[in-house]
Amino acid sequence: MVAFGQNKMACCHKTVAAKPSATQKFAMLASNPNFRMAHPNPVKVHFQSSTGKVINYKTDDGLTANAYELKAKTKTNKYLLVIHEWYGLNDFIKREAEKLYNDLGNVTVIALDLYDGKVADNRQDAGKYMQAVKEARAQSIIKGALAYAGPQARIATLGWCFGGGWSLQTAIMAGKQNVACVMYYGMPEQNVDRLKALNADVLGNFANKDQFINTKVVAQFKENMEKAGKKLYLHQYDADHGFANPSNPIYNSEATKDAYAHTLSYLKERLK
Repeated sequence: MVAFGQNKMACCHKTVAAKPSATQKFAMLASNPNFRMAHPNPVKVHFQSSTGKVINYKTDDGLTANAYELKAKTKTNKYLLVIHEWYGLNDFIKREAEKLYNDLGNVTVIALDLYDGKVADNRQDAGKYMQAVKEARAQSIIKGALAYAGPQARIATLGWCFGGGWSLQTAIMAGKQNVACVMYYGMPEQNVDRLKALNADVLGNFANKDQFINTKVVAQFKENMEKAGKKLYLHQYDADHGFANPSNPIYNSEATKDAYAHTLSYLKERLK
């Protein structure tokens, strides 16, 4: 009888799985073959900079993170944290980081590496690396970067794809130091209470042909931002996921040009 009672209790107290976070939801998409096929293998890009340098900094989990830094020419408290798409911190991301650095003026740009040195050149490896990212480690890398910038830093964030979602998460984590957030076709945060913690408004560049971060997801994000009392500057293009990457065969130059113009204007205004 005791054994039966124990079994009964066990069956009546099932463990409820934790609801996946926004970044976990996006990572889970890598298991979908349609999602993987929607990311054509990138064209190889080789970029060598005389300005950018690899840096290392400590993280609160006792490890070390690396990043790619383009340091402002004169001392400044203005920082842009850039987060890579699902291929990792490759030469394309470094090139884009330098373009932003040159166009923004006296701003220190740091491209974070949430893959801890792993870089993919094909969709299969990219999916593996993205799914292998542990939230706690990614958060430690971000917190380490915020500590590296310092408590007086004014933090803007920008990311694409995988990094688009993490750009939003980084903005939330930066608290009162955050002054801007740019998302390119990344998974939005769906928890309204977390969105309420945003200090700055958000600029979102999304693709109407995106089958996964689709127009329904974007509409829900807009609604949630309104519920949170936060401003969303939304730009949607007749393009596909990954449209802003010239190394991607589905690159859309017109959409990229327009999105970048809005992005640059938005960041300059907030990083004065």
